[in-house]
Amino acid sequence: MTDTIYALSSAPGRAGVAVVRVSGPGAMGAVVRLAGTAPEPRKAVVRELLDDARKPIDQAMVLWMPGPHSFTGEDVAEFQVHGGRATIDALLKEIGKAEDTRPAEPGEFTRRAVENGKLDLTQAEAVMDLVDADTEAQRRQALRQYGGALGRLYDGWRDRLVKALAWAEAEIDFADEDLPGELIERSQLEVIDIIGQISLHVNDGRRGEVIREGVKLAVIGPPNAGKSSLINALAKRDVAIVHETAGTTRDVIEVVLDIDGVPVVVIDTAGLRETGDPVEQEGVRRALARAEEADAILLLVDSSAENPFAGLADDARDKAALVIWNKCDLAGERPAGEDLLLVSLKSGQGWDMLMLAVSKIVAAKADRANEAPVITRARHRHALEEAAAALRRSLAAPGPELFAEDVRLAVRAIGRITGRVDVEELLDVVFRDFCIGK
Repeated sequence: MTDTIYALSSAPGRAGVAVVRVSGPGAMGAVVRLAGTAPEPRKAVVRELLDDARKPIDQAMVLWMPGPHSFTGEDVAEFQVHGGRATIDALLKEIGKAEDTRPAEPGEFTRRAVENGKLDLTQAEAVMDLVDADTEAQRRQALRQYGGALGRLYDGWRDRLVKALAWAEAEIDFADEDLPGELIERSQLEVIDIIGQISLHVNDGRRGEVIREGVKLAVIGPPNAGKSSLINALAKRDVAIVHETAGTTRDVIEVVLDIDGVPVVVIDTAGLRETGDPVEQEGVRRALARAEEADAILLLVDSSAENPFAGLADDARDKAALVIWNKCDLAGERPAGEDLLLVSLKSGQGWDMLMLAVSKIVAAKADRANEAPVITRARHRHALEEAAAALRRSLAAPGPELFAEDVRLAVRAIGRITGRVDVEELLDVVFRDFCIGK
């Protein structure tokens, strides 16, 4: 980290204001060279920025934040200039003239914050989640993680296991000393409690990942039931072809929606029926596969059909989170049964009840009422499952040495989530999807 790095930290393109960030040992030099003198730390001032030929680049707001009290933990300077491309290019070109100064790699500012101890890895991941947040639920979840809630939970487990490991090691190494009795038993009780807490945390219905990636709702049903009409109505635009010809939809179509602040991916699928058309057969196969992967299934049937469930598997109704009876305006008689969700996607009848039912399904999957820290990435889940497996092995270990070794493996697995161990091997994975300037 001897290089000084710089980048446009605001979004690229024409804008009213653009933010250029510089971090590293040359940040002070960049401020002095461009603005004449450095302002007081963390005090915004307006300065005229000049190039090496002392020609003006722009009038800018300048911020100087000496390390370690900065985002990266290094000396940091920020220049807020007008957001025209020529202005940004001129400023970046001038900053890059300094020795040992180079453009930042994607995520390098946040990576330096991790390496300098300003953030743990879960907080670094939350930075990207905040940048990518499209819904209120995503923003709130990312902000909790950025505040350190997840890291504190994992570090708490790790610290308790380190203490339990110390007790076990003491009994192994100082068996002849006058130590408190039953240290291994005390360690095992601590391990049992942590196993229970990890199990509850892991078996959360993927709530954190669902909010981050979106609740997946698969719409299935026979041909011409109105699945594509439902997708278009939910999206409030024409994203799927609607035609009276059966089998119009042959591939999977996905639409991302915001329902009550929760990201939702609605999946339109091919009509389920027996067919000799190989292309339509492939569409049916994909429809069934996506239905298996979805968080919930919406089964849409034609209430005016003689057999609304023709071509569907016998357990289709049981697997569906919601059965929607479309074309109720064409049905001669009300279908048998109580509390049926009758709608007409053509006339809009029953639409409010349909949206209320869908909202309840989404809310149940996201479980927004629970504000406890949640797993947001497969990386976290894999490490926790690895730690729990090691702890379970430790309880069955035939001797204190093997017990201690399994606890040590669990400590390492949990430590990898926050970056307490083996940081270097994880950094490329964590920061590969970051944008330049962050």
